Amino acid sequence: MTPRAQSDATTPYQSDKELKDGIAQLYDQSSGIWLDIWGEDMHHGYYPTPDFRDHQAAQRLMIEKSLEYAYKKPFPQFAGKKMVDVGCGVGGSSRYIVKKYGGSAEGLSLSPYQVQRANAFSAKVNLSHALHYQVADAMNMPFPNNSFDLTWSMESGEHMPDKKRFVNELFRVTKPDGRIIIVTWCHRELRPGETKLASWELKLLNKISTVYYLPAWVPASDYVKLVTDMGLQDVRSEDWSTYVLPFWPAVIRSALVPTNFIKMLRSGMMTIKGAIASMWMREGLRKGVIKFVIITAHKK
Repeated sequence: MTPRAQSDATTPYQSDKELKDGIAQLYDQSSGIWLDIWGEDMHHGYYPTPDFRDHQAAQRLMIEKSLEYAYKKPFPQFAGKKMVDVGCGVGGSSRYIVKKYGGSAEGLSLSPYQVQRANAFSAKVNLSHALHYQVADAMNMPFPNNSFDLTWSMESGEHMPDKKRFVNELFRVTKPDGRIIIVTWCHRELRPGETKLASWELKLLNKISTVYYLPAWVPASDYVKLVTDMGLQDVRSEDWSTYVLPFWPAVIRSALVPTNFIKMLRSGMMTIKGAIASMWMREGLRKGVIKFVIITAHKK
């Protein structure tokens, strides 16, 4: 793993194998109940106003806003082009993009359950010819160099134990003139005079990391430096934390609905712990420790 010196935001996991096995087990166990309650988009919603209450619409808006931010305009038609969905969940983002804008997509996840459901959902909407999902490691993607016009990572970067290697893989598989979009969880930037996060902040992040199988957290500036050092162009980053604040309270409320609560209890201990950790995520975002960030760059 790449050492994280400045923030001291350590990880409770001692090896990449332990981390990756845990990620696969977590999503194998918890994805079913998420699908039952929230649907195919396994990521935050983008809430344009604090009182916006259509949560599935907010999740689709997160996809649209990410594309619009990256391309500086409404996303163009994608016919004849190809994207990769890195850490694809059940393929919600790539299926939405290909269905609406055309083109094709490859997706990868560590979770066999997620991959099986992703391919099943694509078959259900007659898109198996354009969408293919497989169990694979984002740190060592099974694709040739220069394969994709759009390299998309929606809330998977936080799981990657070596951010430099991860970003290098994104760079490697992106075609010249292609674009990379990373939407991820970070911790706040260190303030002048600070050498690390406060002890209570580190404790909070460590609790979340233990449950969600996360390596050491990093600030957004780490990603910006990595993509800049690799020679990518038009590097931009923006903090969208304000726009996702309603998400975790909604997750907590949905878990407390009696029928959902029973499903959660039946899903197993990982799912139960994940529901508890949603309260810590809400706290981290509200207190500004956790930042929800988009980073984008163009490969020349």
